[in-house]
Amino acid sequence: MTTSASSLRRALVTGASGGIGGAIARTLAAQGFEVLVHANRQLEAAQALALEIQSAGGVARPVVFDVTDRGACDKVLAVQLESGPIQVIVNNAGIHDDAIFPGMRPEQWHRVIDVNLNGFFNVTQPLMLPLLRTRWGRIIAITSVAGQAGNRGQVNYSAAKGALHSAVKALAQECASRGVTVNAVAPGIIATDMSEGAFDEASIKRLVPMQRAGQAQEVADLVAFLASEKSSYISGQTIGINGAMYS
Repeated sequence: MTTSASSLRRALVTGASGGIGGAIARTLAAQGFEVLVHANRQLEAAQALALEIQSAGGVARPVVFDVTDRGACDKVLAVQLESGPIQVIVNNAGIHDDAIFPGMRPEQWHRVIDVNLNGFFNVTQPLMLPLLRTRWGRIIAITSVAGQAGNRGQVNYSAAKGALHSAVKALAQECASRGVTVNAVAPGIIATDMSEGAFDEASIKRLVPMQRAGQAQEVADLVAFLASEKSSYISGQTIGINGAMYS
């Protein structure tokens, strides 16, 4: 890549140390963005991915902060904004902590809501004004089929992801006149380290009409399209990528 970093549009991918986040970061870098590779605590993982992207000719740098800590978000993002606005925000950081609702501990509820939903606010809101001033941007929330259809044992996770779907619809309306689109991508069963062991082959064939798990790269390709110029009239949408599990 011969383009200088200073002339590139910048993208932040939270939770980039995971399987889906890593695929998104690589794909956006290949598409020509300078990518901020975020991790919560895994600095070495973020650094390794940034180096991998750089070795492939892309531009990337690691950033580490806890998305549930608004003060930490403000501090780190303020430093990054000194280099210019971040015009693509991919809110991918998320966790699940499953239990049937009668046995769910308060800390399970609050932690899952804090990371998945409050993290969206803590990361996105401080970046909004610089983004809106550019009159071009893409905000993408990685959610889940659980936020569309619900899932037994995941009332907390489903609540957080479902709330993001509503947040996307409202924020899209606020941003529409400024050339900024806001969408959610809702994966089903995706083959990653996080999902390994959760679904055996028989369960996948029973649950997924396509009878296979999706690939992280398939999610990344959808995100890359939503981050491109070609998606300029798509906003306020939740787009499932789930092998026809739910429609």
